[in-house]
This record gives sequence, structure tokens and C-alpha cells, in this order.
Amino acid sequence: MNLNQNKNHKTKNSRQLEKHFKGISNHRRIDMLMLIYGKPGLTLDQICENLDCNYQTLAEHSSRLVRAGLVSKKKMGNNAEHSITPYGKKICKFIEDFRWN
Repeated sequence: MNLNQNKNHKTKNSRQLEKHFKGISNHRRIDMLMLIYGKPGLTLDQICENLDCNYQTLAEHSSRLVRAGLVSKKKMGNNAEHSITPYGKKICKFIEDFRWN
């Protein structure tokens, strides 16, 4: 079945797909995405601890994941909790499948 014919799914054009794939075009962002997928609600400080990485570096990667539509942030006082968007979940499942095949 052609995806364009399926009325229940929105078909993404190449530019939209590019946005999502650019979001994971860095090993740190892949690590962040998969960590948040497994542990939703982490703050940037917690992500830094888990990945043993510089705060400023991960802040930039976090912003890129948000711009790519893969992660969302919810402000909680001085911090923000990170969670995976529906598109982010699809990418995470793809990464899991791709890693083990």
C-alpha cells in the first residue's frame, strides 16, 4: 500500500523528514534522545550527570532536539523537564530496531 493513499496517516514531505533526521545527526543528540526516551522527565542537570557531559554542550543539543520536534520541554521552576514527542518516539523505535538488526 502506498503511504500517500493511507488517509489515517499524514505523509511528511522531504523537508519535514530532513528536520527530524537533522535532529539526530549527532551522537550526543542520539544519546540524549534515547536517555529521555527511557527516563522521561529528566532535567538538563540530570541528563548531564547520566551522559557525563558539559552542561553548555547538552543545552545546545537539547535546543536542537526541540527544534527538530523530537523532544519537548516543560518548565518546572528554574528547570525544564524533557520528554519525547510522538515523532521522537517513532525515531527512538527506529533507532532501537536499527541498532539490533
